[in-house]
Formats: sequence, C-alpha cells, structure tokens
Amino acid sequence: MLVLAAAPIGQPKDASPRLREVLATADVIAAEDTRRLRRLTADLEVTPTGRVVSYYDANESARAAELLEALREGRTVVVITDAGMPGVSDPGYRLTRLAVEAGLPVTALPGPSAVTTALAVSGLPSDRFCFEGFPPRKPGERARRLASLAAEERTMVFFEAPHRLRATLEAMAEAFGPGRPAAVCRELTKTYEEVRRGGLGELADWAAGEVRGEITLVVAGRTAEEGAPGIDELVEEVARRETAGVPRKQAIVEVAKAAGVSRRDLYNAVHTSGSP
Repeated sequence: MLVLAAAPIGQPKDASPRLREVLATADVIAAEDTRRLRRLTADLEVTPTGRVVSYYDANESARAAELLEALREGRTVVVITDAGMPGVSDPGYRLTRLAVEAGLPVTALPGPSAVTTALAVSGLPSDRFCFEGFPPRKPGERARRLASLAAEERTMVFFEAPHRLRATLEAMAEAFGPGRPAAVCRELTKTYEEVRRGGLGELADWAAGEVRGEITLVVAGRTAEEGAPGIDELVEEVARRETAGVPRKQAIVEVAKAAGVSRRDLYNAVHTSGSP
C-alpha cells in the first residue's frame, strides 16, 4: 500500500500517533529531505525499521518507478515531505498517479496543512476557497495568472517564497486592487508565527522590509460590491498582456474568459480604443 503521510508544518507535537506508527513500521520511507526526516523521527522518538530513500523534485520521476516496483512486491511505501500533505505543491503526485493506474491501494494519513491552517486564521471567508500554489516567478507570467483570477469570488490561498513576497503582493494589488483584504501567514505553528492582515497595498508596503520563513498568502475573492470590471479596465488588461509579450488575439481570449464577457465585444472595444 502507498501511504501519503502528512508531516507537521512546524510543531512536532502536532504529529499523530498513526504517523509515529507508520514511520516505525513501513518497509520503505520516501522522504523529500532525509535530514529533516531524521530530525522529525528523533523528535518523535521513533526508529524507522524500513529503508529510507530520498524523493524530491529532481529525482521524483526516476524514483517513482522504483517505488512502484516496491508496491507491486507487496511492500508498504510511505511518502513524507518536509511539511504538510505530499502532492500539494510537494512531491507525491506522480507516484500516486502510477499506483492508481496500476490498481494498487493508496491511502492518506491526514494531518497538518498550511493551506487550511492559514485559511482558518486569516479571518477571511472560508466556506468556499481555491488553492493556487506558487504564483509564477516571471513578472509577465505572474501578471497574467493573477489577471485570470481577478473575477474569482472564492477566497484564494497561495504559497510564496519570502524573497518574492513584496513583488507578488504588488502584482496582486494591481490585479485585484490595493484594498482587497488579505493575510500573510508566516511560520505557522512555529515559535515566531505571525499573521499580518490588511489590504494588498498595505501588505506590499509592509513586505518592503525583511521577511523570513515559510509564507502562505490568503486573499479574499471578488465581492458583489466591487462589481464586474468595466470594458475600459478589460481593454487596459489586454494592453498590459500585449506589452508582456502575449499576442493580442490570445490576450483578448484570456481576458474575456476571465471576466465572463463576449470575446467579440472585447475585440471591438480593443480595436476602437485606438490601440495600435
């Protein structure tokens, strides 16, 4: 059986008795970082009896075949990442897909998640939400991705690296508006946990200082009070995408789809706006 084991996102005490048991008895433990696994098992006072192998982004595809063979031999294989649930912006999906296609049993050992923890403490609506992972690193791609979410009504959860936080918050303020409520959740469950709440513009200014640690961003969705973007705003967004290198036709299709408007109406508006 393949076991996807959630690891504590900060405090080892958040580990469940089942996690201790499976780490002690599994035939194979595939760890994103074997050093962190050793620290975790030491904190939990657990001694693994099975084989420990590395399983991270660079070797995930190659290692998956080896782990699949172990599953076919009837072994229990545990996948554990540095924090949270495997497969959620972490290694795990490829092996899970292979196991499912091979008809092999897959189960999850539930536990801590930065996504739901940040959502819970953000103070933002949590009845409907979507997880968007890490925004693109390149400014143009990031702007296009965020623009496609401008009409999203659900609360959005993102991961981000601390050194890119300011640029991402500034891009979000441009895409969603500087007053859009959001929360920056830093070092969740750890000693220096911090949750900073405010508008995106305010948070971008705050992030101009040095920010460290694991970051989860929670951003409110568009409300009825904000209203739908006007045609002039959509024309401007098409122009921004063109400047970033997107062909005009593609930009019109993407913006119209995100805003829920007619492609033909937007096309006409772009071509009557005086844009070259």
